[in-house]
Amino acid sequence: MAANKEILDFDPDLLRNKYREERDKRLRSDGNDQYQEVEGDFTYFVDDPYVDEKIERNSITDEIEVAIIGGGFGGILAAARLKEAGIEDFKIFEKGGDFGGTWYWNRYPGASCDIESYIYFPLLEQTKFIPKQKYTNAPETLEYIGVIAEKYGLKERAVFQTEITDVTWSDEKKLWNISTNKGDSINAKFVVHSNGPLNRPKLPAIEGIDKYQGHTFHTSRWDYKFTGGSAKGNLDGLNDKKVAIIGTGATAVQCIPHLGESAQELFVFQRTPSSIDERNNKDTDESWFESLQPGWHEKRRENFEGFLTGSFQKEDLVNDGWTEIFRTILGSIRNNAPSKLRFAYWAVGGIFSKRFYRLGLKDYMMEKFIDYVGKENLSNQVEMVDFAKMEKIRARANEIVKDPETAESLKPYYRQFCKRPCFHDEYLKTYNRDNVTLVDTNGKGLEKITEKGIYFDGKEYEVDCIIFATGFEVGTDYTRRSGYEIHGKKGLTLSKKWKDGISSFHGMHCRGFPNTFFFGPTQGGFTANYTHSLDEQSIHLSYILKTMKEKKLNFVEASQEGEEKWVKTIIDKARDMQSFQESCTPGYYNNEGKLNTAPQNNVYGGGSLEFFKLMKKWRKKGKLEDLELA
Repeated sequence: MAANKEILDFDPDLLRNKYREERDKRLRSDGNDQYQEVEGDFTYFVDDPYVDEKIERNSITDEIEVAIIGGGFGGILAAARLKEAGIEDFKIFEKGGDFGGTWYWNRYPGASCDIESYIYFPLLEQTKFIPKQKYTNAPETLEYIGVIAEKYGLKERAVFQTEITDVTWSDEKKLWNISTNKGDSINAKFVVHSNGPLNRPKLPAIEGIDKYQGHTFHTSRWDYKFTGGSAKGNLDGLNDKKVAIIGTGATAVQCIPHLGESAQELFVFQRTPSSIDERNNKDTDESWFESLQPGWHEKRRENFEGFLTGSFQKEDLVNDGWTEIFRTILGSIRNNAPSKLRFAYWAVGGIFSKRFYRLGLKDYMMEKFIDYVGKENLSNQVEMVDFAKMEKIRARANEIVKDPETAESLKPYYRQFCKRPCFHDEYLKTYNRDNVTLVDTNGKGLEKITEKGIYFDGKEYEVDCIIFATGFEVGTDYTRRSGYEIHGKKGLTLSKKWKDGISSFHGMHCRGFPNTFFFGPTQGGFTANYTHSLDEQSIHLSYILKTMKEKKLNFVEASQEGEEKWVKTIIDKARDMQSFQESCTPGYYNNEGKLNTAPQNNVYGGGSLEFFKLMKKWRKKGKLEDLELA
């Protein structure tokens, strides 16, 4: 079962060496410290450019049943599911001027979702909303978030333009006190923390970043007053401007075509190229959509998860770039398996975990299959499929980009899931424009920023504007990303509690922090279709609070035994692929090349579907097991 070089279109040994060389040139000793916090002189990078006027109001002193922190998909799903459960005494606190979360902030031209809209949009059967295309864009996503808010009456329960500054438990009152930057002091019985994993922009700590005299902004705070145009492009304000954009990740891939179309001159500064596959978006067939039978949405979401988590699927309902990746891997392995064995290839354990790429097979079938093919042969075969896929990605750059040197610079030399794969049909074409220049830093990053522009490799690029497409903080402390500290029982802070590793029950409850619910990927079931995970957490939250209300309970906290068992489960379920991650080019998947060694800082290792089923089974028992109640 070992790969035969004579029948391959590539040399695996040469590729392994090339991957290693490309990784090594990008390794840095500073890891996440290469980015600086957006504070002090840089706070303007997180100002809200989308509000017409700032809200001026009196401070709120109130007592409510549930406080929901965050108005993105997680927050509005929590609110919607609570309303469905008959719980209506809640408020949603959001620092933006409206609902949307990630989609409120990321309004850059070309912003869109790479997950099919029919599964990415939650509550579609409830709202009867029909997405216009297979892959939605930012304006439609914001529109749909408004549809959910309208259906469930969430606007009147929202507190916008308000940042949480502190959350403190009162042992005396048995309530949480929430402080804000508006001077509010709200007491709440329960608090839901739904801050989102991508909410804190990061800037590169480049020498001279504070010296530049031109215009600057981060892609998550796009300045249309400067660029003109809209999310659809037509950035006519840049027609006479020289522009630089730093970064070539998923955000940059979407906005660079619009910048190239409008700017007088565009310089794209790249450290590591993204993997660019076909997107092939298409309009929705409304007659097909309206013919879907009740229950179609959950079935389609689970079908997608099945491919991404290795659960056997007879049919590919979504049939897109994501599922194609896993169909290819599964098909290749299946051809070498005895017919009597059902197997699964399990990958994409968690985009924000520190053990992202995992190989395994389900339970006893895994052992039988590995005994048959041998673990080394199986791993080798998966690697060959990955090599072949990435060779096609690299060939696509050759086919589309006219200049051979530029095409070579745009080729990703790493395994498919070392970085988030991108799907786009215009990005590579942009480099055929005469006004667009790719500045490949060969993995080094920039040298410095001057008063007039960017200096690299002995040349100063004078520009009118620098755009930072440098992403968001991932892997830093929870309280740093959320922007506030949480003080639990007897003054215990969450920072101290999680100093040596995250500890929770089901990723949602944390001992020492009663009546608190955390939304997010860590120690839970994460999927690339993140709204599915958030919806499952919202259903779980509403079940617990509804059950407590029915039983006249006011207090819930993870038991010591329950939390310890769950942490052990996370560790036991973690498939340690440290060697794979170490071989990857640095990025936020592998904590910029500095792997997190705390095994509990992971998602649930059995995959999202297994986790969702585990939660359903737990709810079905009706006992609220491993929670302390009063």
